[in-house]
Amino acid sequence: MSSIKSKFAKGLIEQAKADNNTKTKTEISKMSSAIYEWVEAAIYSLICVVLAFIFIFRIVGVDGDSMVPTLYDKERLVLLTFLYQPQHGDIIVINRYTQDPLVKRVIAVGGDRIAILPDTGEVVLNGVILNENYTQGKTVLREFGSETKEVPKGYLVVMGDNREISKDSRSAEVGFINIKDVVGKAIFRFYPSRKLGFLN
Repeated sequence: MSSIKSKFAKGLIEQAKADNNTKTKTEISKMSSAIYEWVEAAIYSLICVVLAFIFIFRIVGVDGDSMVPTLYDKERLVLLTFLYQPQHGDIIVINRYTQDPLVKRVIAVGGDRIAILPDTGEVVLNGVILNENYTQGKTVLREFGSETKEVPKGYLVVMGDNREISKDSRSAEVGFINIKDVVGKAIFRFYPSRKLGFLN
């Protein structure tokens, strides 16, 4: 009788061990499956982000103080580049190929008529004085002159918000900007982190 009990107990122990092994294997299999799904999702997300920054967005740094007080030197921006068409007031990045990229604001687009009043430095666009509460300093004429100019189709007039020091369309060296030279619109500032946020 004791022999039968011993065999029975041994069988129960072996069965319990087998059940535990099966349960452990199942748990490991579930965990492995979950890890695989997580890694797969992470890789897929990374690929999507990389593709987005190749075809839709771009990162650029601000160089200099020409956009103060809106943007400051060394700040980092995200640009929207895909199917972008410049609009009045947009902050854009321009690639002039032989020079460093320019970060400026769109003041006038093709077909607009623009003038700068010599006494006050106010900008007149299509007969209306612009309310430029984002600027710093007086808009000096430089080589732009005070006469009204019509912007050619496919071109832009851009200016920095720091009007007294910015080298922009008022300078003969820059002049009208070809739309083909526009890299994209600055939409988001991510550095420094204390100024993180979308740009108006």
